[in-house]
Amino acid sequence: MSNNQLLLNRNQARELDRKAMEEFGISGLVLMETAGRSIAEYLIALKIQGPVIICCGKGNNGGDGFVVARYLNENKIPVRVLIFSEPKTLSPDAKVNYEKIEKINIPIIYCYGKDSVIDELASAEWIVDGLFGTGLEGNVKPPFDNIIKEINAVPAKKLAIDIPSGLDCDTGKPLGVAIKANYTLTFVALKKGFTQAEASDYLGHVEVIDIGIPNELLCKY
Repeated sequence: MSNNQLLLNRNQARELDRKAMEEFGISGLVLMETAGRSIAEYLIALKIQGPVIICCGKGNNGGDGFVVARYLNENKIPVRVLIFSEPKTLSPDAKVNYEKIEKINIPIIYCYGKDSVIDELASAEWIVDGLFGTGLEGNVKPPFDNIIKEINAVPAKKLAIDIPSGLDCDTGKPLGVAIKANYTLTFVALKKGFTQAEASDYLGHVEVIDIGIPNELLCKY
């Protein structure tokens, strides 16, 4: 079955990642590298000029964002990273990729504890949303509710990693507030909530990105 025909809910998406790692020996770092590189290549194909602001939370979506930053930087596209978590609280794979961009001196702005980043967003041509992934449940809490409102308010184009932050993976409804993306690059397959009419206000143009999940796993869904 084509990935574009699959629909995954929150638990299925999480289970696919787990099985790819545990049953097929594909490390989370490999999945993250593939995801981030693919997103960067997509942006480059759109002939972006920058600057690109990448908003990274503490989970693996943030880690994907760090990889995106590294590839854009390698392609001479101006990029800055806003990180909304103390480095010590990052997920293990995200922390590895944070340390890589730190070593090559990609500009990093530490935003944890801030309730406004509007000044940091003002100059962006593009904003890449890596705040929250498909696992988010319950309404977006402060200060992220205001951060998302500020991202939506600026004129930059927005690209969401896997799912617009704040959008419920299963229902397609905003969890109080959600990123209104121009593009959503979702991993492996469409998410269940994407089929709901309300979700279209947040998704923009949707593309499914192959991150290397084996077909032997996908054919079971």
